[in-house]
Amino acid sequence: MKIDEKYFYENSLQKNSIEDVLNSDEKVLWQGKPNPKSYVWAAVVKMLPIALVWLLVDGFIITVITIGMIKGSMPTAILGFVIPFFLIHLAPVWIWIVNTVKAFREVKNLEYAITDKRIIIRSGIIGIDFKFINYTEIDSINVKVGIIDRIFKVGDIYINSSVNSGVLWDVSNPYGIARALQKTTTDIKSDINYPNALRPDSNPGYKTGYSENPFDDTKF
Repeated sequence: MKIDEKYFYENSLQKNSIEDVLNSDEKVLWQGKPNPKSYVWAAVVKMLPIALVWLLVDGFIITVITIGMIKGSMPTAILGFVIPFFLIHLAPVWIWIVNTVKAFREVKNLEYAITDKRIIIRSGIIGIDFKFINYTEIDSINVKVGIIDRIFKVGDIYINSSVNSGVLWDVSNPYGIARALQKTTTDIKSDINYPNALRPDSNPGYKTGYSENPFDDTKF
């Protein structure tokens, strides 16, 4: 039987939403996106002080050189050195601009899903990337709330894994989601390590089908 490699390649490129990568028996417990304003502003503020200081200092030097050339005290030939130098020396400013533009483009494709099987993070700037974090790999779950996060009432959930770590950036109700995620992780880990079939009837523990949804309490 001949395998059509083109068929698999084309269909894989078409799978660009979270729904496309779910297994047939996989149930979504929670799905969300980052707050776009918080995500972009965090990128803007991150290097803004350094970029402004760098721009002011270099701008002052460039102004002095320009005035000197206008008055004739500096040869115009110096431009052959000045222009390449400042194009390189202004690197922090270029990095700040690139990171800001990147945040604008990246936030459109960021999406998160927590299922009864794993955690899915969808991202990408040009193409779409997926990161899958299995519950058995998770070591810890932490919440961080910065100044920008407080303004927009969001937070970041850090999922530390022995294999594949990830961050749920700028999500609403971060403490509630992290609490539900921690419970889900504990439940599923317990069921994998201690199957229900081996438990006594008085302590059935976590049901493999995971009929409850800890994330129901996190919804507004």
